Amino acid sequence: MKRPNKEEYAAYYHTYVDKVPEGEIIKILKKQTDQIKKMLKNVSKKESLFRYAPDKWSVRELVGHIIDTERVFAYRTLRFARNDKNDLPGFDENEYIRQSNYNDVKLKELVEEFCALRKSNILMFKKIPDDVGLRKGTANGNSFTVRAMAYIMAGHVNHHLSVLKERYLK
Repeated sequence: MKRPNKEEYAAYYHTYVDKVPEGEIIKILKKQTDQIKKMLKNVSKKESLFRYAPDKWSVRELVGHIIDTERVFAYRTLRFARNDKNDLPGFDENEYIRQSNYNDVKLKELVEEFCALRKSNILMFKKIPDDVGLRKGTANGNSFTVRAMAYIMAGHVNHHLSVLKERYLK
């Protein structure tokens, strides 16, 4: 699956796609599961509940946000790959976290959930032929190709891995 052109996704997502290194996207997606496991392996219970500011998410909530967003992006990918022309709604990431119980879930379980979800998404992307990767769909009023969703998914995780390193796990 080739890297998408900037016209294949909304401008808001340029920063995510730009965070994806050159290389085969499936390998990049696989590598991210190892990165998350390694980064969070030795985080204590206390550290997993840390917020770097009162109005910011905890480490557990941040991982939960990655999980929620992975699910949303996977659903969009499936709909676009199946040539669904209905505009999909956006979602309020902060409201999703407010309505979650991620702080009550062990960090290890959240990491396991992300890895299982990512494995499923990798299997989905592996089956998408190049011509289907160019199919378009709309979400929140913006147009995306199927292949752009793979890069947005990877870039979103890279973004949050950086946030974890810089603001939580110094």
